Amino acid sequence: MNARLRPRDDPAAAGQIAYALRQMTPADLDAVAQIETTVYTFPWSRGNFADSLTVQYHAQVLTDQTNTVRGYFVAMPGVEEMHLLNISVAPEVQGQGLSLLMLDAVTLLSRADGAHLLWLEVRPSNTQAVRIYERYGFYPITRRRDYYPAQDANGRPCREDALVMSAQVGDLLQRRGLRTAPIG
Repeated sequence: MNARLRPRDDPAAAGQIAYALRQMTPADLDAVAQIETTVYTFPWSRGNFADSLTVQYHAQVLTDQTNTVRGYFVAMPGVEEMHLLNISVAPEVQGQGLSLLMLDAVTLLSRADGAHLLWLEVRPSNTQAVRIYERYGFYPITRRRDYYPAQDANGRPCREDALVMSAQVGDLLQRRGLRTAPIG
């Protein structure tokens, strides 16, 4: 899916910059890894992204008009479900609705793959991400104990739970006003 996009949720930004989503390629891995290490204390490695390409997960990058990678997502299809493994926006362009654009793309890919359910894990301490997911239409379904590596207040290694969130693909399509061709 190659698409020219403008953030729908920020009219000021929409008039300024057009973004494009395209398949992630090995040539994108350095830029993706750079964003990943900037955004997360415990980032995926470049190898994790390379492996995702090798196994042909849905992996796309969001680029601006200069073809600079500004965000990305990786999603793993399953039987009638899609698991969003990673989604990130470069810090310098956060707050412009770009994560919502990528979530729209994941939702449309889910529908195209015949998925009925879209789910993800998120750190409960990542309150900004939790709010974005809730705003988008995800709801918490459970917690995975000790899922993420973390550090306590003294800098010692520990683990953090994951909040598992889910949404019905059809509900997301309707909520976001996304149109797709029927699958049949």
